[in-house]
Amino acid sequence: MINIYSATRFIQELLKIATSSNATDIHFFPDHTAVLIFFRINGERKYHFKIHHNQYRIVLNHFKFSSGMDIGETQKPQDAALQITFKTTNFNLRLSTLPVKQMESLAIRILPQLHAKALEDLILFRYQVQQLKRIITRKAGVILLTGPTGSGKTTLLYALLEHLLIEQAYQTITLEDPIEKEMLNFLQVQINEKGGMTYHTGLKAALRHDPDLLMVGEIRDQETAEFVFHAAYTGHLVFSTLHAKNAAGTIHRLIEMGIKHIDLCQNLIAVAALQLIPVFYCQQKKRRAAILEILSENNLTAYINSLNESQLIHQTFNELKRKAFAYGYTESATV
Repeated sequence: MINIYSATRFIQELLKIATSSNATDIHFFPDHTAVLIFFRINGERKYHFKIHHNQYRIVLNHFKFSSGMDIGETQKPQDAALQITFKTTNFNLRLSTLPVKQMESLAIRILPQLHAKALEDLILFRYQVQQLKRIITRKAGVILLTGPTGSGKTTLLYALLEHLLIEQAYQTITLEDPIEKEMLNFLQVQINEKGGMTYHTGLKAALRHDPDLLMVGEIRDQETAEFVFHAAYTGHLVFSTLHAKNAAGTIHRLIEMGIKHIDLCQNLIAVAALQLIPVFYCQQKKRRAAILEILSENNLTAYINSLNESQLIHQTFNELKRKAFAYGYTESATV
């Protein structure tokens, strides 16, 4: 039985098991008789074990109290961030509660505080690594990474910025909600919408701080999108992310947000849409690596002008999956 004194130990043990399994998320799923605990590993949700409702309430309240959530609020969703140190390793946890019929559900995203990975460790095809390295040598403009939640957009952003900082001592400012990894070479700004530090407010302040590179964690609305493109006009290189199904869909999202055709043509350097696929490495062990739909230079300008996907000349996700299968990286061409 978990009590208030052993909740910390239970949480540490749960994190130990989750991280040793390379889990990216922990889900607490209440049903009528117990609370089921699932891990998301390599994109797949896997059952771990279950605990009693009373045990779960103690664990949930411990998380809510430690992260600054309102323990008494059980009828509205809440979000928070929490840092935990376990055996000299720091973890940033993103917490989300959701009221359901039985009680509140809890989802935890695990963000290990490790150095940014090399681009070669994140991207499956080496020629796409080289393509990205060429793209990010530009001095001004907007580079967007797109894809669904959990596709590795922010992880790849950190790796790109780290690669640039190895080459030159750029003044780099990031605006994030939350800050997923603490990086020594970046000036990292925590976005706090409730406290008045919005992406728009943070961008205005960051531009007065003489940056060479700006990283905006996510373009969420028209105001932020317009300011990102304005920053590119003033001679800054801006990296950001956006939720979109594929590279072509990113252009449609930006147009829906009110970004003008001329701004896209003059300032958008590249769009790289990500998908993570399971691949073999090191004696048939599995991990996930990114494949990229990339629009840049001539093919990007041509698509902005025509918005006709049938005329696009670029490798699609389906083509990249077939190539990964042909090279023996994957078990199937339709992963």
